[in-house]
Amino acid sequence: MARIIIAEDDEVVSEIVRDALTDAGHVVGVLDDGSDALQAIKVKKPDLVILDCNMPAMNGLLVLREIRNRAEFSGMPVLVLTGRQSSRDVELAYSQGADDYMKKPFDPEELVFRVDELLSKPRTPWR
Repeated sequence: MARIIIAEDDEVVSEIVRDALTDAGHVVGVLDDGSDALQAIKVKKPDLVILDCNMPAMNGLLVLREIRNRAEFSGMPVLVLTGRQSSRDVELAYSQGADDYMKKPFDPEELVFRVDELLSKPRTPWR
């Protein structure tokens, strides 16, 4: 069981993600704003974070950059789950420190598989 924070402003997507991960035995918190998600990450110190790129107040890549700039979170696995489809978007997410990238629409079973894979890897600081 892992503690996971999801930052996603689409209620339908966040419900699908939350339900899939909860059914897999994880504890999941959902926030619909990047700024709120960053504050929750600082307080809750989750085992993994899932970020959408397009959110109000602070987009997912800015949240990712803030996470990677903090030593205590540098090894935290981050999966970017977004509707951005271009290879440039994928490259940008990885360059900012994403551990994995999934495009919407997505298969919930594939999401659970990837989350479990990220959680099973040894944690090493980013960069």
